[in-house]
Amino acid sequence: MSRTLSSIGPINRIARAEESHPLTWRLRDDGQPVWLDEYQAKNGYAAARKALTELAQAEIVQQVKDAGLKGRGGAGFPTGVKWGLMPQDESLNIRYLLCNADEMEPNTWKDRLLMEQLPHLLVEGMLISARALKAYRGYIFLRGEYVDAARNLNRAIDEARAAGLLGRNILGSGFDFELFVHTGAGRYICGEETALINSLEGRRANPRAKPPFPAAVGVWGKPTCVNNVETLCNVPAIVAHGVDWYKSLAREGSDDQGTKLMGFSGKVNNPGIWELPFGISARELFEDYAGGMRDGYRLKAWQPGGAGTGFLLPEHLDAQMYAAGIGKVGTRMGTGLALAVDDSINMVSLLRNMEEFFARESCGWCTPCRDGLPWGLKILRALERKQGTREDIDTLLGLVGFLGPGKTFCAHAPGAVEPLGSAIKYFRAEFEAGVSQAVLPSVEPA
Repeated sequence: MSRTLSSIGPINRIARAEESHPLTWRLRDDGQPVWLDEYQAKNGYAAARKALTELAQAEIVQQVKDAGLKGRGGAGFPTGVKWGLMPQDESLNIRYLLCNADEMEPNTWKDRLLMEQLPHLLVEGMLISARALKAYRGYIFLRGEYVDAARNLNRAIDEARAAGLLGRNILGSGFDFELFVHTGAGRYICGEETALINSLEGRRANPRAKPPFPAAVGVWGKPTCVNNVETLCNVPAIVAHGVDWYKSLAREGSDDQGTKLMGFSGKVNNPGIWELPFGISARELFEDYAGGMRDGYRLKAWQPGGAGTGFLLPEHLDAQMYAAGIGKVGTRMGTGLALAVDDSINMVSLLRNMEEFFARESCGWCTPCRDGLPWGLKILRALERKQGTREDIDTLLGLVGFLGPGKTFCAHAPGAVEPLGSAIKYFRAEFEAGVSQAVLPSVEPA
């Protein structure tokens, strides 16, 4: 496994500790998976024992809510609030917990690290969460290309079941929970929770209309909660160490609590993933952890968290890495894995490449996304060949507005056009350079 995926480097080996790195302190320096015996030797499943034998279900929900844990998949919705939406009616005794492990956001691989190297952390997180939600069955909806993650998760589930940590009457608590890995067929839209539910049921992966929300009508019409891998992996530490400890991990000024898997890729000296406190500055992430740009390259622009976030400039590196901190400079935190764009890259070509992905991955359910993304891609291809027209840039900006938040059935199209709008904002000259000289107005000599 590469250094990028294993996050093994001098900084990481020195910094990881249980008190400050609840997600990654158990990682092995050789990048191999941590199996059951080693995981339990490192306090693994201690939080699950506490949750199942000492805490009431409502207490677990309240702890997660008070800790301020938010979704780590990109949307950032408060996890405890989401859990609280599950019905309390005891007659609804069939409930499901789904783990969204369909990690297909370009430039994002944080969940892969956890599933491949710490599979029992996810199993324990789902066990505790299922107890809180009164869910009797869980599914890990996994990106089909994550073959190593599927193998490691299935082994971890088998180990946990053999040890009495899954199945019936777990730890003598009277709680039953079964967990399964379900590999998807490779569609980006499955990252949207209701499209994921449709796919799990064997249907076409289209988003569903909301309401009803999955908490009321989810998998096979039953109450369902969908959480991201990294989100669920935070739960054991909260239960084990408490709310105050968890909230103390973030930097001063951050509205988000705890730590986050963050990273940098591109032509940087030390590409990788690190578990860092919310509120750290993007400059510290870029310079101290990623090591800045390689010799011969200059930072031209960067994205803070995946291909669906807007581009920022080098002068924005002083922004703090948390949702509102990145929001202050005009885009979203997203997944927290940043991309460095160097000065050798043409922004039109980069956007054309991105929009090819987004247009291809549209489910086609709503007209703005189905027709708007290919239209924008066609224009970008023309500009890249320097065959564009004077109206093309205004048309692209019009599409950014027409496909923005609230204009489409789900968030796919808004995420696709956010980088496009920001690229035109900061690098309009590069788009104007794609206008064919044949359509430029002639200039009469003075």
